Amino acid sequence: MASTIGADALNRLFIVYPGAKTYFSHLDISPRSAQLRSHGEKIVLAIAGAAQDISQLMVTLAPLQTLHAYQLRIDPSKFKLFSHCLLITLACFLQDDFTEVAHAAMDKYLSAFTAVLAEKYR
Repeated sequence: MASTIGADALNRLFIVYPGAKTYFSHLDISPRSAQLRSHGEKIVLAIAGAAQDISQLMVTLAPLQTLHAYQLRIDPSKFKLFSHCLLITLACFLQDDFTEVAHAAMDKYLSAFTAVLAEKYR
């Protein structure tokens, strides 16, 4: 399920914000490609894994902060854009189970996640 949700959220990001594709020029990002599904799964699992202990978010995300800021050099504004795409994907997949409370909680968590991920840029 993580690969499906992650790939769908990435695909939405690429459709709505085509400039984000430039960071993935080394991957086949066609809608149902194995590479898109694999990378989408990595992202979703990282987000879920970091939620296991939110009090340690800075420690948990330290390797990803360094990777994204210094090696991949991804514009940190793209993290927020991806978060919005992920929320839409979750709403589509979970439907009635994605209640207003679940939406608000996920939005708050993703805001914290993206803020920590972008911390190395400051």
